[in-house]
Amino acid sequence: MKTELLLWALGTGTVSALATGLGAPLVSVLPLDSDYVRSFASAVAAGMMISASVFSLAQEGIDMHASVAWATPKVIVGMLVGTAFLWWLSSRFDDDSDDPVPQLGLSRESLLLFLALVVHSSPEGVAIGVGFATGDMQFGLIMALAISIHNIPEGIAMSLPMRAEGASVWRCAAISTLTSFPQPLLAVPAAWGFYYFQPVLPAGLGFAAGAMIYVTIVELIPDALEHGGETRTAWGVMVGLSAMLTITVILPGG
Repeated sequence: MKTELLLWALGTGTVSALATGLGAPLVSVLPLDSDYVRSFASAVAAGMMISASVFSLAQEGIDMHASVAWATPKVIVGMLVGTAFLWWLSSRFDDDSDDPVPQLGLSRESLLLFLALVVHSSPEGVAIGVGFATGDMQFGLIMALAISIHNIPEGIAMSLPMRAEGASVWRCAAISTLTSFPQPLLAVPAAWGFYYFQPVLPAGLGFAAGAMIYVTIVELIPDALEHGGETRTAWGVMVGLSAMLTITVILPGG
């Protein structure tokens, strides 16, 4: 595999993780109540993830039917496996056990949100990696850009309860960024592995899509509904979906 692609996967994975920290200063300057910010941010992120999952990842796998046998069934199986994997992984953090990361000094609400976002970011790192594994630099950059933009609302969601608990902006930014540490860690092995095993690349694209859709439905949309209601959530999802489609179309290679 070209070293350039691996370096791009690592670099963009790192940038996407750092983008999560941008949500912290926004919490301090946005002249909106926290319920509005949190609900609309979650809804916009949900729309972006739905668009990236269906119209980029899954569609890219389906479009490989000319060069890879059974591409579409592999995408479908990958989506189901990705969904099942995230369901299993998320269930590991649903109990009432003691604080597994006491050194972070977070309240239980913030800690559970932290763990949820860490689980959430794992398939996003895989998505960046498989984007570059296609060998299409533009497609990899589109995926990385989409996830970077989507990470900013996640940083807002992480920072809101911490700011309410008296945490500084710098601490909110650091903890928010830490929630996305799986992205650069997983982007490189995903890019390397799926590049050299092209026959399973459609399944890898489907896996990332299914995992992100699961997190969107289980975490982002319920959070938006809880804090903002149905109308605000619906509009936020449409704004995010439309924005992601626009980014995909206007970027070179989109």
